[in-house]
Amino acid sequence: MNSENTDAGRRKILKGALAAGAASISSWGLPALAQGESLVPFTDVPENFTVRPVAPGSNHFLDTREITNYFTPNDDFYIVQHYGQPEIDEDTYRLRVTGMVDNELEFSMQELLRKDAIELQVGFECGGNRDAIFHGLIGNGRWRGIQLTNILAEAGIQDGAKEIVFFGADVATEEIRGQEVEKAFARSLSVEDAVRPENLLAYQMNGEPLPHYHGKPLRLLVPGWYGVANVKWLTQIHVQDTRYMGRFMGRDYVTLKKESVGGEERWVENSVTRMHLKSAIIRVVERGSQHRIQGFVLNDGTLIDSVEVKIDDGRWRRAQINPRSTKSSWKLFNLDWNDAAPGDHTIVSRVTDINGNVQATQEELPEKVSYWENFGQFPRTIRI
Repeated sequence: MNSENTDAGRRKILKGALAAGAASISSWGLPALAQGESLVPFTDVPENFTVRPVAPGSNHFLDTREITNYFTPNDDFYIVQHYGQPEIDEDTYRLRVTGMVDNELEFSMQELLRKDAIELQVGFECGGNRDAIFHGLIGNGRWRGIQLTNILAEAGIQDGAKEIVFFGADVATEEIRGQEVEKAFARSLSVEDAVRPENLLAYQMNGEPLPHYHGKPLRLLVPGWYGVANVKWLTQIHVQDTRYMGRFMGRDYVTLKKESVGGEERWVENSVTRMHLKSAIIRVVERGSQHRIQGFVLNDGTLIDSVEVKIDDGRWRRAQINPRSTKSSWKLFNLDWNDAAPGDHTIVSRVTDINGNVQATQEELPEKVSYWENFGQFPRTIRI
C-alpha cells in the first residue's frame, strides 16, 4: 500500500514538467554526468571548500555538486546528531508506547518486523541547512517500515490527548539553571499531525537495515517535516495532554522572527516543523556549447506546479521536473541552457506550488534571529 502514488496525484505533480515540454524519462535515470559532459565550476564556492567523509560522532553534509543518484547512498546521506550515536543491541531492544493510551505496549524488534510494512520515497533537509554549506544537509531515500497510525491504533489514544512525544536512546547530561540533568533527545507531534498515514517507523533505508548513524534499529520518519522531527534510535512513544517542552522543541530548533500579529509588529518564536517551499541550483554541466542547469526542490508535500530558472536579468524560464518525483521525495529539475554566452553569469531558481505559493527571495523573508529555516532563493555565480 502506498497512497502517495495515486494516478491523480502523479498527474498533478508532473504538471510543471509536462507543461515545459516532453522530457525523455530515460535521460532522468540518474543525475550523473553523461559521457562528454563536465561540470562548470561555481565562482561562489571558496577554493578551500571541502566535504569530509563520514566519521563516527560527527555531522556530515553532501557536496551538492556531486549528487549522482536519485536515492542518496546511505553512507552519504546527511547526518546530524545532538547527544551522540548510541549503540543499541537489537536482541534486547524494546519500543514502548505509554501515557494516555488504552493499552500500554512493548515491542521487540522481531515483533515489529512481523507487522505489515510499507515503503515510501522521502527526502528532507536539516532545519539548519543553509547557503554557507550550499544546502548540503539534504538527502532522498527509499524507506521501509510500519505506519505509525497502526501502532497508535493498537494502543488506543484516549480522549483529551494532545501531543505525542518520541524519545530516542541518545542521552546527554545538560546543565539547566545551575543543575545537571540527564536528557534524552525528543520531539513531539500534535495528535493530528501524528496520525497522518504517511508517518513511518522506519527500519530500512534504501533496501538495507537502518544504518547506525541513521538511527538503527528504528527511527521516526515524518514526511514533509525538517529532519529534526525524524527522531533516531527511537525507544518510547508517549501520549500526553500537555505541550512537550524539551530542549529541541522549546529552546533549540526555534526560529525567532518578526511578524505582523493583528497589525502589530512582534517578535514571534516557533518550533522548526514543516519544510518551507524551497529550490536550489546545485550544478551546471556543459557538453560542447550546450549547458544544463540542475537543482532540487524540497517542501512539505504540497504538489508542485512549476520550477523556474532566471539567468542574469533575463526572463524566468520553466525547468523540467524529474517525472520520477513523488509527493514526499525531493524533486530534481533540469533546464537546458542553449544560449549561454562566454563570461560571468548569475543564475537562480524559484519553485511555485499548486496553491500559488512562490519561493520567497531573501529580501522577502521575515527579519529573523537564527539560521533555522533557510528557504529563500539562492543565487549562484558561474563563469562560462
